[in-house]
Amino acid sequence: MPKMKSHSGARKRFKQTGSGKIVRKKEGMGHLLSSKSRKRKRRLNKIAVVTGGNLNKIKRGVQF
Repeated sequence: MPKMKSHSGARKRFKQTGSGKIVRKKEGMGHLLSSKSRKRKRRLNKIAVVTGGNLNKIKRGVQF
């Protein structure tokens, strides 16, 4: 049987840190930024750690 391929869309969206955590970018920074406050844009610029039930799904779909 051939190797399973990673989900190419998920592979681009998620990264693994050195300690093994999965991180992602927050949504909402693509466009329409003039209507969002500076505080909100600063908060959205930071990376987020994936937790909970989603973590298992992502690990299954993406081979790091």
